[in-house]
This record gives sequence, C-alpha cells and structure tokens, in this order.
Amino acid sequence: MSSIKVWDLPTRFFHWLLVLSFVGAFLTAESERNRDLHVLLGYTVLGLIVFRLLWGFIGSRYARFSNFVCTPKVVVLYLCQLIKNQAPHSVGHNPAGGVVIVLLLLFGIASSLSGWAVYEDIGADSFTEWHELISNAMLALVCIHVAGVVVSSYLQGENLIAAMITGKKLGDVNQAITSNVASLAWLVLVMVIGLWLWAWPAAKDLNWLLHMIVWWQ
Repeated sequence: MSSIKVWDLPTRFFHWLLVLSFVGAFLTAESERNRDLHVLLGYTVLGLIVFRLLWGFIGSRYARFSNFVCTPKVVVLYLCQLIKNQAPHSVGHNPAGGVVIVLLLLFGIASSLSGWAVYEDIGADSFTEWHELISNAMLALVCIHVAGVVVSSYLQGENLIAAMITGKKLGDVNQAITSNVASLAWLVLVMVIGLWLWAWPAAKDLNWLLHMIVWWQ
C-alpha cells in the first residue's frame, strides 16, 4: 500500500469547521452575554450538516454514505475483530466510525433545531432541557469519536487525525479518489465566512474569547 488521496477538500473543510463551530457553541452555551455568538455558531453547525448530508449522496467515493453506512451485523463483527486486533484496514471510514458519523450528524441537527426553538421561545422550558441533553450527548459522541480515532490509529499504525488534514491514507493506487473538488470546498468556506461577516455585528462581543482562555486553564 502507498499514500493515496482519500478525503476530498470539501469533506475536510466540513470536518474542521464543524469542530470549531461545535466547540465554540459549547463554550458559549452558559453565557447570556454571548448568546448571539452561540446562536450564530449553532446556525453554522446546522448549515454545515445540511451540506454534509447532500455531500453524502453526491460527493466523492469515501464521502458517500453508501461507502461507510453498514448493517449492525457488520459493525458488531468489526468491533469484535478490532478487540482482537484483527480488524481489516479501511481506506475510508471503518464500520464503527461510520455509525458515530451518522449519529453525530443526527444529534447535530437535533441540537441545532432544539436550540432554535429555545431562541424563538417555543415550548417553554422543555426545549431548553432537550437542547442541553442533546448537546451533552453530542459532546459524549465527539469524545467517543476521538477515542476511536486514537485507538484505530494505534492498532492500525496509521495517523487518522493527520489523514483528515492531508486527505491521504494508506491504500492501493486504484483506490484513490480522482478529484479533490477544491472549488466547492472554497465555496463552502466563503459561504461560512460570508455568514459570519453578515451576522457578526450582532455577535461581535469578544468576551467569549476570555471564557475560552479561562476554560482551557
């Protein structure tokens, strides 16, 4: 096997923009002063997920749901093989990772929509509780995802975090994707930046940055 291109640029941009948006939304969730920023981050999460859902049907080979969404039987078999350190190498998402990806997308939608309901004062306190519960569950899924990436990287001798940066993994030459779809990736980035520039006057309070610094300390 050699280093081949697996993750196209739109998939990688989506991944890291979602990471930044979700972390930012989570860190600003408890601050009424940063509510506008929190809402803006939530809308960004929802918009990114809508794009990813579309890309999951029309995207490049390993970005498509058909490539990594498996039956429960296949997922259980893979986990058993992983425990025994006998799991086959996956060029794209492995079966267990595919489950977590789908759940993250679903929980991201639920978190964003319940947050919108809270912002619009729909459903009294019930949506507030659901929003917090779903967001915390999504954070737990993120932790599981990160742990799974670390474990898989160790067992298979391949840096999966670096792969989502460079887009390259180990595989046969004929398994590589043929296009990086860079133009679409940059269009997505421009649209996200455009949303922020349009909405920023209502969310320009930089006090959230101090909260992040204190939180990390």
